Amino acid sequence: MSSTIQALPTEVVYLITAGEVIDSLASVVRELIENSLDAGATRIIISVWAQQWRVRVADNGCGMNLDDLQQAASAHSTSKIRSCADLWQINSLGFRGEALHSLTTLADLEILSRPANSASGGFRVVYGYGGEPVVVEAAAIAPGTIVTISNLFGNYSTRRQGLPTTAIQMKAVQASIHQIALCHPHVTWQVWQNDREWFTLSPAATTGKLLPQILHQVKQGDLQELKLEVPNPPNSCKDDPPGRLYPTPNSSLSLVIGLPDRCHRHRPDWVRVAINGRMVKSKELEQTIFTGFHRTLPRDRYPICFLHLDISPDQINWNRNPAKTEIYLNELSYWQEQISSAIQQALRIDSVNIKEAIHTTRVSKLIKAAEEKGGYHVQRPNSDENKTPNSRRDDPPGRLYPTPNSLKAVAQVNNTYIVVEHAGGMWLVEQHIAHERVLYEQLYDNWQLVTVEPAIILYQLSPAQVSQLQRINIDIEPFGEQLWAVRNIPALLQQRDDCAEAILELSWGGDLQTAQVAVACRSAIRNGTPLTLPEMQTLLDDWQRTRNPRTCPHGRPIYLSLSESALARFFRRNWVIGKSHGI
Repeated sequence: MSSTIQALPTEVVYLITAGEVIDSLASVVRELIENSLDAGATRIIISVWAQQWRVRVADNGCGMNLDDLQQAASAHSTSKIRSCADLWQINSLGFRGEALHSLTTLADLEILSRPANSASGGFRVVYGYGGEPVVVEAAAIAPGTIVTISNLFGNYSTRRQGLPTTAIQMKAVQASIHQIALCHPHVTWQVWQNDREWFTLSPAATTGKLLPQILHQVKQGDLQELKLEVPNPPNSCKDDPPGRLYPTPNSSLSLVIGLPDRCHRHRPDWVRVAINGRMVKSKELEQTIFTGFHRTLPRDRYPICFLHLDISPDQINWNRNPAKTEIYLNELSYWQEQISSAIQQALRIDSVNIKEAIHTTRVSKLIKAAEEKGGYHVQRPNSDENKTPNSRRDDPPGRLYPTPNSLKAVAQVNNTYIVVEHAGGMWLVEQHIAHERVLYEQLYDNWQLVTVEPAIILYQLSPAQVSQLQRINIDIEPFGEQLWAVRNIPALLQQRDDCAEAILELSWGGDLQTAQVAVACRSAIRNGTPLTLPEMQTLLDDWQRTRNPRTCPHGRPIYLSLSESALARFFRRNWVIGKSHGI
């Protein structure tokens, strides 16, 4: 079998701006894992002896023949690119051909490998300084590769002394493995520390199903997962270098978010961005994610979000940072728009995650059976009451909505909670904050001020309060000593008796969006207000069309879910009748 690892041409070497930076145990683990993934491995075993400065990574990948093994640690040697044009078509995690060579200058390197289709066994190669093979011998090994790094930084004692403590380094190793695993959820990971099993990650069909193994406090039901096919940017082929090959398939966007009414973080430490199988740092894309969760979380809380873009390689310049984590992304604004749209879709309650209501479900029967003894009575709405033929006339294009009556109002409890039936169970919706979410998004989309006659007179405002009202475009002017006249107000406050108190509330600070939240909160239906069944249904219809229906603008959850499966478990409907009667 001929060698697939070859030295790069000089002109390609000059185009590569930097070699691999090996500065810690975590960077060694990362480089070796990336090689395993490029080899198609589905099972990777990592062993670390931190105090001995030793790392071993074993995989079940495609393996290397003897020719490749002898060339593997040479400078600028790789099987992943061949020419300058290949730098614009990077589909692998490694491509510079420098990682193993760099390791031979910092540590002792040994590789055992056997190709998957080899009947003659494998080979063991030990490399000297600079990557030259010094020991080559046959070895009994299963198909795959085992790479061992020993005595790391042994000739650089000052570098060892400058590194963090062993505990901190091992924490960095764990974080590095977790980040790579999120990008490759199909892989089985076994990690050992000092000959003891440290942790394992079982393979999962999707990143969302893998995430609870990494964030143990997060449950599967706390997450929403979305995968979309995304067209390539319309201008992606302009000004391309000659000789570049153009991929034809569309890109894809995978998103895993923690539902804001169920899980969030004290710190902004769990917004992660990956592109083509590699975790990257992108302040612009991360800020886009934070913006997408604005006014959905409680104060001083941050989202959980993992974004993975699988895009055409010619849209990325990987050759910007030695660790390949800081990249240049073409058409950045286009991808930001796609991410914002995906987050909105994932947060929405629509026909994608709620099926059309079926009124003969067991939950419906359960409610009906409880009507005679319950503290409330259920009135079934007529089908004509719930038709809203003009409700979507001016909706923005591309928004997905639930099927008609996918949420069905059946009762009101304590004049505060709306009992809602849907195909998957039942919800309790808090009417005030549901209406607050509706009004806030209306205000956000159309902040309208109307003139009032006569003017509203306010007393003893401070200069800061006057400036705050002017900042949100309230027309206010002196009307005498310690008196101020307000000439216009937000349209929603026009019919309220407490309009003056609302204006005073707006004067205490905050930006325009804070003012919009305050107006929405003051204008929303109060708890304790009785509603008719048609009024409840109208509120539900308006609420389920909002962009962020899971929480109010302050971050409070709007509904409590009682799933059909949970009700079945509670009432033990899965019992066998004979056994439940002692037979």
